[in-house]
Amino acid sequence: MIQLSILKISEYGPWTLTLGSDREHELQMLQASLYKEVQKLFSDKNCLVFLNRSDEFFVVTNGLELEDHIQIQKTLEQSFDIRLTVSIGYAESPFEANLKAYEGKKNEIILNKEHNIFGFVNGKNELQVSIMHLDVNDLSSKRKTNSPYEISSIIFELYSKMSKFFLEKKSLTFFMGGDNFMVIASNDGKNSVQSFIDMIKSNDGISLNCGIGNAHTAREAVKLATKSLDTIREIRDSGKEKPDIYEL
Repeated sequence: MIQLSILKISEYGPWTLTLGSDREHELQMLQASLYKEVQKLFSDKNCLVFLNRSDEFFVVTNGLELEDHIQIQKTLEQSFDIRLTVSIGYAESPFEANLKAYEGKKNEIILNKEHNIFGFVNGKNELQVSIMHLDVNDLSSKRKTNSPYEISSIIFELYSKMSKFFLEKKSLTFFMGGDNFMVIASNDGKNSVQSFIDMIKSNDGISLNCGIGNAHTAREAVKLATKSLDTIREIRDSGKEKPDIYEL
């Protein structure tokens, strides 16, 4: 069981039009500042924020109650001249939790009207989350024959394939920058990762490493996933045959 909170800037499109045509630089700075503050507020509560679109954030909020969301909303509203809508859902898989949060907003299941919070809350500590941290093995070799923009194209194509594959496993994939991806994984997603790695290596000639972390909270799961990924690198650098996957 996992709890997921989705934050979205309210009435963002109409609001941006009030800034005139010379607004793009302002919007980019606003989005970057907002992401930084949202990440800080939630990570202080052992959660982790994933940037879905620049006006929308997904947060694994295991352990958080409604009051925690209200406190964060108050802080954000004091810091930014915008309003955020929060939709919360929990379920057995990450994708189903996403659907539950969507259902709560669509059907106006109001948890707190003043702060635009909708959905269903289960802040119990026995919630579990599995995070997979994947990166490209030896991307530097591709830089010898591909320009920076071509590398980006390769990475985004990989992201598209990864997102589609794991969505079918009721898991959610996010690009974290560089050649790093994280998947909020269902059990099916975890059990299928070797198949995905083999498929990408066979079809695209790209070798992937995958560290997996399992914990009650998102920050702890990501910590273990990254430690697992580091362990793969340590095994590889020691001269031993590295595993594709390592799990803590």
